[in-house]
Amino acid sequence: MIHLVLGGARSGKSHFAETLASNLTQDTHQPVTYLATATMGDDEMIERISQHKLSRPNHWRLVEEPFHLAEAIASNENSSVILLDCMTLWLSNWLCSHDPEAFTLERDALIDELLKRQKPIVIVSNEVGSGIVPMGELSRQFADQAGWLNQALAAIATEVTLVVAGCPLTLKSTTTARVNDHD
Repeated sequence: MIHLVLGGARSGKSHFAETLASNLTQDTHQPVTYLATATMGDDEMIERISQHKLSRPNHWRLVEEPFHLAEAIASNENSSVILLDCMTLWLSNWLCSHDPEAFTLERDALIDELLKRQKPIVIVSNEVGSGIVPMGELSRQFADQAGWLNQALAAIATEVTLVVAGCPLTLKSTTTARVNDHD
């Protein structure tokens, strides 16, 4: 099961994803593996990361990987649930590396690894396409790449939820997909 959780900044998407991951491990009592893509580039980001750490249970495993997510997921294949937060930070890491060819290879490897995974994974990503077209070239490239990345993830996800003002809205569900297949 791949559950993609989308939302804007401070929409409640990470809290929703953390609750979902906890619920998925409730019966097994196995810890969640939290796969974090953020890097501590400035004081504000250090504070954000600290707040995220405080919101998670202490017994969850933390894997910090800003670039090579396919490898990180493969090396944690025995984890009962992986919570991957956040795809747009991962994208920013790659865009700032100025290596588009390596990004394309890693993105394709990530999609392949997600398709192979047999256990649940919850993926958090920002929805950035609801606003105006950004003025700067890098900002436009980020918005375009984030949109394409979210579309690729949604295409393979079994569940997609958009979180707005703390309220989850189901965009795709295996239940609704089966109903729509019969129309």
